[in-house]
Amino acid sequence: MPPRTAPTERQKRLGTELRRMRLAADVSAESAAGLLGVDRSKVSAIEQGIRAISEERLRSLACHCDCADEKYVEALVAMTQTRKRGWWERYRGSLSAPILDIAELEAHASRMRCAHSVHIPGLLQTSDHALALFRFVVPALPEAEVALRLAYRLERQHVLAHDSAPEYVAIVHEAALRMQFGGAEVSRAQLEHLNHMSERDNVVLRVLTFEAGGFPGAGQTVNYSEGPVPQLDTVQVDSTHGPDFLHTEAQLAKYRAQLDWMESLSLSPEASRDFIHRLARHA
Repeated sequence: MPPRTAPTERQKRLGTELRRMRLAADVSAESAAGLLGVDRSKVSAIEQGIRAISEERLRSLACHCDCADEKYVEALVAMTQTRKRGWWERYRGSLSAPILDIAELEAHASRMRCAHSVHIPGLLQTSDHALALFRFVVPALPEAEVALRLAYRLERQHVLAHDSAPEYVAIVHEAALRMQFGGAEVSRAQLEHLNHMSERDNVVLRVLTFEAGGFPGAGQTVNYSEGPVPQLDTVQVDSTHGPDFLHTEAQLAKYRAQLDWMESLSLSPEASRDFIHRLARHA
């Protein structure tokens, strides 16, 4: 038999939600197994995202657990129907799975909010800026991998360009705007690109200036993706070992409050555009 493919973050999330539903209703794994007509080990595999669950079985489980939130159940059903290959699957085996999970998360988001203190958000980077970033990795990446990462990042950016693209709200600190990755010319082009992107109907760009002072989560990169229902929101934060995905109720509330605070301190979209324009003129 071929080796089992590790579940994606989205598949693991579906399993986590099913387990939460079962535990909230005080339904044992044995009882769930009997209801679904499978053995106990398969329930565990479903809740780990390793094994798929059919729409019919998911609806039966939701009914047995007295889950009356129809929008939530329908959102879970939709997750059972998306185990198909997305464009990011072309990079599987070449890039790490967590990196690919970011693209899958973005593809299914109904709205995205992010806050970046040191780097320009990946979805708003120019190719030259991204290239400069990839060449600052330690240990240095082989040129073939640099090219692969660049191609992947640029393809990720298409999520903001299609007709039904989600709203994207980016809070970018002045420090990130002044970091000249790639030199002055690359920096100037990056700033001009930010203003160009901010003119899209679905993109809101807000600058958090040095004058705003301190704020919660300073130095941290936060990407908040809203799902079709609030229970399926996800926070992705960067760490030294790669992206982390968070979705407990407490974690979601924390990062929503953090983003709200930062947004309240930031310039308006119009003032942000003027601020970036001034920086670009002197870059």
